[in-house]
Amino acid sequence: MSAPVARRKLNEDLSFSSLAWGAWRLRNSPDVSSIDDVVRIMETALDLGITTFDHADIYGNYGCEDYFGAALSTVPHLRSHMEIVTKCDIALVCDSRPEHRINHYNTSKRHILESVEASLKNLRIDHIDTLLLHRPDPLMVADEVADAFNHLQRDGKVRYFGVSNFKPSQFNLLQSRLDQPMVTNQIECSVLELAPIFDGTFDLMQQKRVTPMIWSPLGGARLFKDKDDAVAAHLRPILEEMRVKYNAHGIAEIAIAWLLALPCQPIPVLGTMKPDRIRDAAQACDLILDRQDWFAILVAAQGHPVP
Repeated sequence: MSAPVARRKLNEDLSFSSLAWGAWRLRNSPDVSSIDDVVRIMETALDLGITTFDHADIYGNYGCEDYFGAALSTVPHLRSHMEIVTKCDIALVCDSRPEHRINHYNTSKRHILESVEASLKNLRIDHIDTLLLHRPDPLMVADEVADAFNHLQRDGKVRYFGVSNFKPSQFNLLQSRLDQPMVTNQIECSVLELAPIFDGTFDLMQQKRVTPMIWSPLGGARLFKDKDDAVAAHLRPILEEMRVKYNAHGIAEIAIAWLLALPCQPIPVLGTMKPDRIRDAAQACDLILDRQDWFAILVAAQGHPVP
């Protein structure tokens, strides 16, 4: 790694690292068996300049925030070097939530406020750097969400707000009611999931100068594991060709560098629990793909030349 991972300025007072680490698999990964393993992930990421840590209240059946918080409480000095992102509004059916009869979304003011209180307690922190609505809620009352956001910001419990998985019209609706600009929209995108590049989602982010975050930037490991996935199988040879050309450690770095080239300047969220793979992924920040190489990967992903 020739230099620390670069930073993305989201507004005058907030910046994220250009790669984030995500806690989604923290409670169901064979690579994490103790608090020490979690601390090792934190320290590896921070040493590389990856300072943005992505959570959601529901991860690990509502268990990942607490596990991360328990680890953070053993190294509390690391908190000042982090930006902690978390999400709310999905209500899961699980043993710890017997009142949930069906998986659903809840963007009521009460639910948002209660979710934030639980996240603060579980993470052992006194404020959340950025709170996201996790999924669009067809019953969302934008004015009520705005009231909840204003309440949380006024009380110093959340610094900034954003959304996840919102389409342009949904993003614009909520933004129209907020006193403060949202700082991100976390979207699924990869060489295996191209929709936000073409459906207006990333166009809107560039128009509004909002930095999107990207979940599942490697297609949920489909690039490596699914031998029956025809698109992934078609992509692997071109990614391997580029790996050799750019002297990358693996095809994951090429796939991440491909995303980093997008003009909306997205922040891919790494899902790996392996410190070595975090180090490898960070190398993608040093790779600048030639424009024609970028399009060669796009063509392989689409299965046809550009018009």
